[in-house]
Amino acid sequence: MIQRILYVGLITGFCILGDVTAQNTSNESNPVWGNWEKWGEQNDGTYRNPIIPADYSDIDCIQVGDDYYAISSTFQFSPGMTLLHSKDLVNWEFCGNIISDLTQIGTKLNWDQMDRYARGVWAGTLRHHNGRFYLFFGTPDEGYFMTSSSKPEGPWEPLTPLLLEAGWDDCTAIWDEDGKACFVGTHFADGYKTYLFPMAKDGKSINRKSAKLIHSGNGREANKLIKVGEWYYLVFSEHKPGTGRYVMARRSKKLFGPYKEEKQLALASREAMEPNQGGIIQGKDGKWYFLTHHGTGDWSGRIVSLLPVIWIDGWPLIGKVLPQQIGTMQWEAPMPAFSSPKLTLLRSDDFDSEILGPQWQWNYQPRKDFFSLTERPGWMRLKAFRPIESNQLLKAGNTLTQRTFRKQDNEVIVKMDISQMADGQRNGICHFSSHHSALGVVKEGTQYFIEYRNNGHILKGNEISTSFVWFKTCWGMDGKSQYYYSLDGDNFIQFGEPYQMVWGNYRGDRIGIYCFNDKSESGYVDIDYLHYR
Repeated sequence: MIQRILYVGLITGFCILGDVTAQNTSNESNPVWGNWEKWGEQNDGTYRNPIIPADYSDIDCIQVGDDYYAISSTFQFSPGMTLLHSKDLVNWEFCGNIISDLTQIGTKLNWDQMDRYARGVWAGTLRHHNGRFYLFFGTPDEGYFMTSSSKPEGPWEPLTPLLLEAGWDDCTAIWDEDGKACFVGTHFADGYKTYLFPMAKDGKSINRKSAKLIHSGNGREANKLIKVGEWYYLVFSEHKPGTGRYVMARRSKKLFGPYKEEKQLALASREAMEPNQGGIIQGKDGKWYFLTHHGTGDWSGRIVSLLPVIWIDGWPLIGKVLPQQIGTMQWEAPMPAFSSPKLTLLRSDDFDSEILGPQWQWNYQPRKDFFSLTERPGWMRLKAFRPIESNQLLKAGNTLTQRTFRKQDNEVIVKMDISQMADGQRNGICHFSSHHSALGVVKEGTQYFIEYRNNGHILKGNEISTSFVWFKTCWGMDGKSQYYYSLDGDNFIQFGEPYQMVWGNYRGDRIGIYCFNDKSESGYVDIDYLHYR
């Protein structure tokens, strides 16, 4: 899941083609990273990558009947592990978020500790077995967990610990035709040793003592265990210095191995930010696809693409197959299927429901009594309380977030009623990952002031005297945000310097609404809407 730089040695007798490189040309069919003018389904029966130009990291997917489901890791954000739904593998909508209470994992993920940046809910595996949905996932500090549900939208059972031990990541699981089950996980803290564990039929326990070592080293992770025909395939990624991270597979005709045969399935495609982690799945057209994330060190995070898969000699080669019999990045392909109506990912919210939309996640497990969607119908109320560290946005426990998109033109406008703010209270709109910027209002005594924040730098603006204020942020492909505010909803005033969004804590940028008070647990702000155009 995490892109780490490690030495990759040559494995004798195995096919390692990491030194093969693809040409990086800049044209419409092979764009420079981040400068795509088209993405997703097109009007000519094709789709263009990325299919989701936003930070949906650590993708895995399954097909159940006529539907596709995919999960994405969420780290410290709550609710955890986003679940998506599709009919065609290209157009997606939210199905929900699976882990409602992150404190089931540990108290460090709660609003009063906030000690899991870059950690928390890492990669997982989604499975469907005997009419039930299963989620297996890991956290680098607490270990492996699972939960299940009879319906993808839930309710999902409370988390069951599988291995309470630090240093593990990127698990997968599978059942065979006889109901036997196994679980695979990587001990990255011990030389990236990947083990296969016998697993109980109900998925609620694994046998640590009977674990078998499959392989080790090379930064190997991103495990996905699938069966196609008579073969079981363990698909994973590894890293080679000077080459990058690329996709590999081992196979066996027996569930418990041995998995001796190995092949590299795709190049690192560094010009496309190393597509490397995801799930191989069959489309409704009978063809196969790799739903994957790519992008590291980039402000937009790890975005999602769908690469065709071509089976050659029993191996699933990913993307455009080169004469060397290895795959590389492919930016466009025919649609796997056509569906109507077209599914889309929610972004805007008028807060008319009594529950938050699935596009939203709190920064850490929220303080439940300090927000409400019912006290003022049609508005979201955020109540202010002290951050863990004074005047530190990333240590303030009442910040509601969603993913930002890397598109040509982005505009987010938030309308706030600030009339009930208390002395010392701050609230507004923000961008953040490891760094942050924000534009909001601070109340000092009985006076209200506009305030711009850029990490530790704070710029105080004009005093305002209205009950309502609108905040706007705009950005383009370069990820440079400019803030504006308005006192009437029509005329916007630019304020603060442009902010370059950043990658940090293994996450791309997030847009957020924040509220905190350094002086007391008092005051609140009401949000009428967030419109994301």
